[in-house]
Amino acid sequence: MKKISTGKILTAAGILATAVTFSLWDSQKSTVEASSHREAPLIANDPLADNTDLYAFRSPDDTNTVTILANYVPLQLPQGGPNYASFGENIRYEIHVKNNAATTGDDITYRFTFTKVNEDPTTFFNIRLGQENLKTTYTAEKSLAGGPFVTIVSNGVVPPPNIGPRSISDPTVGLGAANYDALMTAAIATAGTGETIYCGPADDPFFVDLGGIFDLGQTRAGGTGVNAPVDGVACKNVHTIAMKIPISSLQKTGLPVSAAANILDPNFVIGVWASASRPQMRTLNGNGTESYSGSYVQVSRIGMPLTNEAVIPIGSKDKWNSISPYAEDTTMDNFFCNPELALYMDASAFGGAVPAFNALRIQSASQTVLGNVDFRNGHEGLHVLYGNPATTGTALDTAIFGKYLLRAGRPRSVDLLPIFYTGVPNLAPYQLATGKTDGNPLTAGKPFVNNFLPTFGDMLRLNMAVPVTPRNSPDFSSLGLIHAAVLGLTDGRFNTSTALQNIPNMDGFPNGRRLEDDVTRIELQAVSGVALAAIGLWYDDRNIGSSPLTPNLLGVLGYTTGIEANDTTFKAGFPYVQTPWSGFGRCGGPTPLPTGINGYGLNISAPALNMIQNYPNPFRDMTTIKYRVSEKANVDISVFDLTGKKVATLVKQQVQEGTYETTWTADNVSNGVYIVSLSSNGRIVQTMRAVVSK
Repeated sequence: MKKISTGKILTAAGILATAVTFSLWDSQKSTVEASSHREAPLIANDPLADNTDLYAFRSPDDTNTVTILANYVPLQLPQGGPNYASFGENIRYEIHVKNNAATTGDDITYRFTFTKVNEDPTTFFNIRLGQENLKTTYTAEKSLAGGPFVTIVSNGVVPPPNIGPRSISDPTVGLGAANYDALMTAAIATAGTGETIYCGPADDPFFVDLGGIFDLGQTRAGGTGVNAPVDGVACKNVHTIAMKIPISSLQKTGLPVSAAANILDPNFVIGVWASASRPQMRTLNGNGTESYSGSYVQVSRIGMPLTNEAVIPIGSKDKWNSISPYAEDTTMDNFFCNPELALYMDASAFGGAVPAFNALRIQSASQTVLGNVDFRNGHEGLHVLYGNPATTGTALDTAIFGKYLLRAGRPRSVDLLPIFYTGVPNLAPYQLATGKTDGNPLTAGKPFVNNFLPTFGDMLRLNMAVPVTPRNSPDFSSLGLIHAAVLGLTDGRFNTSTALQNIPNMDGFPNGRRLEDDVTRIELQAVSGVALAAIGLWYDDRNIGSSPLTPNLLGVLGYTTGIEANDTTFKAGFPYVQTPWSGFGRCGGPTPLPTGINGYGLNISAPALNMIQNYPNPFRDMTTIKYRVSEKANVDISVFDLTGKKVATLVKQQVQEGTYETTWTADNVSNGVYIVSLSSNGRIVQTMRAVVSK
């Protein structure tokens, strides 16, 4: 162990940032907020009806099914009693599925309504003597093709908030459950139509440096102390509606995934969005009660993450929440075609005003054999090819989709707009540059995505035929399709032909959304033009005939917010989201804690400690871990495998104030995921994952 100076920390951070950009080409990923939390003025005043996030992915442990999770009620403090967060009454929570572009409206709609009962109104406690206040149950209904709703689960159980061990487990004064996980398991229902359903509290699976993002995008990767990145939704809970659904129930003609023609079969694409609706009239009765009347009105929706939060401007957010993807306001298209965030990545606009975006840039003179292309806001982008014979047979052909994708003065109509509003077809130019004629993105390349569903509206689109990337694979990456593109362009397993192959992470965002996907980072990289680069519209510092791995491209791929994973693990089985944080516990450790690790997380009375993500990660032989101590403290840094067995002790001593580094040499362990735990006085302060890949 050695102490390093502040100056050296800054230098090391710069070296680290550079190293990360190159290691991305070697399957680098980190393993140790939310995309729609309080995103619009009106819904911020109605948190029970507020969509926070939506996920749709092929179930990793049951690949004949797709899991959809819709989260609501943002930023819940685990100790937020005595009236804890819950699903609301007089709200219709709905999950919508589109599987056939030839029909209008939903092809499948799931509706959930909740009822709450005071079992013991004589106490101010939420749980006492085996009873709950408020005990919540739900009814789940299903509608096909706009038909009548049919009940598929009645009196479904919603677990109570995770108040603490006495309330949950004490057999005399509490509920007498073995633990909270037992309550979650008992609440899982199976519908007669084949869906597996969980409705209840969960750890918020999202992660982001909220404070940095909303401070004009100034995220804090590499910072330390008060300037260190902070996961704004760490140790906070949400309420989730989780469904595991047979693929044959979601596919438009009832086919199982085994019937797919190939792994990009367009007949297996679905679009998913979620909403919440309230009755038009709410009356406060003056006696502590309220009543509702009138037809239901949509007050919140979500499809793609971050749309309403970081694309739609303040003046349009409430309106956007009120409309459906089947009736989008076309005047809002320009928010995608000329995104505000792109202005902070453009040296001719506000580039440089946000130092954290310095690695991000917009192509202003991308070289092609058809001429240089400028994708900065207000410029022409690929509209310069409108009607050009070179577009014949491609998606940009005006006889196909060219009139929609090529718009004058709206340069990002060719990439960001289809990503959000239609999905991306397996047609040139939307194929990897692998195999294309150098400098001509319109030629055929290597397929890597097809989630095209031409219903023009914001949905999370998923091709259910794409195979699952195992979570324990060294190729697994939270960068989703971006990392699939990296492998398809640079990895010898995939870049030697234009044949369709299963490239790892083709099942990642924006082809659906997995819990692990770092959507904030992916979307910022996409705004910076990384998808354009992947299909052969390289950055300005690349000349035709030279390597595409230019400093500009590597800088964009190496960009990070500093928060790259959730604050805890995910469950291996349904509902995959983790146990909600306990109001009695303390934040910082995994949930549940691995065997052999004692404590609940941050010891409030202990000196402040924090670790900086180890690098490299994954690693073959040795990784370096940096940590900071704000005042003298007993420091224990240990490494555990996923069974809870301690495999290494890296630091165990009293340490003075300062910034330090230590190393772990993994000679005596096998490939896999390990937990690095930072503790003080027996209490876990922080954990992060380290991946050994020899």
